[in-house]
Amino acid sequence: MEAEKVYLTKEKETSLITLYSRALESRSQDPVLRDEAAEEAIRRIDYDFGRLKLRKMETLFIANRAKQFDLWTSQYLAETPDATVLHLGCGLDSRVFRLNPNASVRWFDVDYPEVIEVRRRLYPERADYFMIGSSVTDPGFLDEVPTDRPAMIVAEGVMMYLAEHDVKQLLNRLTDHFPSGHMAFDAMSRWGTRVAKADPSFGATGASFRWGIDDPQDLGHLEPRLELVTEMRVPDLPGYAKLPWAMRALARVLDPIPALRRLNRLLLYRF
Repeated sequence: MEAEKVYLTKEKETSLITLYSRALESRSQDPVLRDEAAEEAIRRIDYDFGRLKLRKMETLFIANRAKQFDLWTSQYLAETPDATVLHLGCGLDSRVFRLNPNASVRWFDVDYPEVIEVRRRLYPERADYFMIGSSVTDPGFLDEVPTDRPAMIVAEGVMMYLAEHDVKQLLNRLTDHFPSGHMAFDAMSRWGTRVAKADPSFGATGASFRWGIDDPQDLGHLEPRLELVTEMRVPDLPGYAKLPWAMRALARVLDPIPALRRLNRLLLYRF
């Protein structure tokens, strides 16, 4: 099979970081996340993954994060089997294939046109699965998504790349568009967005973080209809015990300090 050439830049290129992380973890002896589609995609892509300089702790965190979003999505679909899933900034994530939802679920993956073009080359079509090539800040993408069902909205590794006014407008549009639903995303604190700029893997892509939130309850000033359900930190993640000792030790040191405890969290809201 001919290798797939991939040309992505800045925040679009970070989709290769997360794809490679999930594939590496999936190949490990006792993986937190099994992702055979990611493994196959990595084999097919012609790209120098070594330039990303990924560390073991980063790959484990990304795999743990994906696992938790999988769990939240599965739980919602178990309770709402005819829901719409809206995966914003999906990148090259194979979540729809990992979860393999029932035929009653309608699933939309949304990302930049360049990313969706790569997805179409890597992943097969399936019933009631749709890909939309658009920035999540472009209101027009929602024109392709019906309004008749409750929604599970997932924005993994997305919100920190948006300006605050874009975050507000996106949240307003989503809660206007669907009758009800859950929304899951990860968020950094404001200080965390500055600290993360020193990460060599993200530095290699030229991506930058723009939005952070210190208290997840503060999201109400952007969209009051969103009610916090759960806030998860690194020690709460399903595969926390498998993280390197140094990362677990650091988490214990940071946990008593509010500003540091909320460097990076996974958040689940309902509306």
